[in-house]
Amino acid sequence: MKRREIFAGNWKMYTTLSEALELVKGIIDGLGNIGSREVIVFPPAVNAREVVKACGGKISVGLQNMYHEKEGAFTGEISPVMVKDAGARYILIGHSERRHVFKESDGMINKKVKAAYEYGLEPVLCVGELLEEREAGNSEIVVEAQLRAACEGISAEQMKKMVIAYEPVWAIGTGKVATPEIADSMHKSIRKVLAALYGNDIAAMVPILYGGSVKPDNIAGLFSPEDIDGVLVGGASLKAKSFLDIIHVKL
Repeated sequence: MKRREIFAGNWKMYTTLSEALELVKGIIDGLGNIGSREVIVFPPAVNAREVVKACGGKISVGLQNMYHEKEGAFTGEISPVMVKDAGARYILIGHSERRHVFKESDGMINKKVKAAYEYGLEPVLCVGELLEEREAGNSEIVVEAQLRAACEGISAEQMKKMVIAYEPVWAIGTGKVATPEIADSMHKSIRKVLAALYGNDIAAMVPILYGGSVKPDNIAGLFSPEDIDGVLVGGASLKAKSFLDIIHVKL
């Protein structure tokens, strides 16, 4: 089974509305024929509706975060209903910055995954280890625990619309990057966990992306292993040319 190839750009807390629209235009203008590859952008929430309009269905749109409740007295949060209403298809859940800067627990992440499915959103679930966890030889243990906790109570049918992103925390925004061998080994480990939880057919279907200092000059190596189905790009997705160079790898 050929899995979906996904190239996602997480814009984090960057881009004003005019910058976001200019970036979308540049990406669309340079896409050309990318076959069955899917491109997703995750703009700041305040710009989401206008970005969705500008994408015109040529690029998918997701949001970077949400709370798990439908509505309520949760000042500063956005709900899954609001994400859906803005026209977004995807929701990023469990990004390392949410886990480690904003201290989101495994339990909170699981609630968000459940809420995504309840309200018709497709989760892009991020997992990954800290540098000290890798140096201690615990990478696979940490990532498996994150994955099992996030997927607790999630059915096999729901998993068919899951995207997973492996992002070693030590490689995000640091300039360090996992070697293709390190990334491929973890992707294989993640797929084994999925097989144990949901069976081989579901495990073979779920796209697993790599994230962590992805750039045009390292994408060829990172995209070559069989179990790496695409990338979640940070800084390099903020310039149309560099993002397009990544999207067009091996075309």
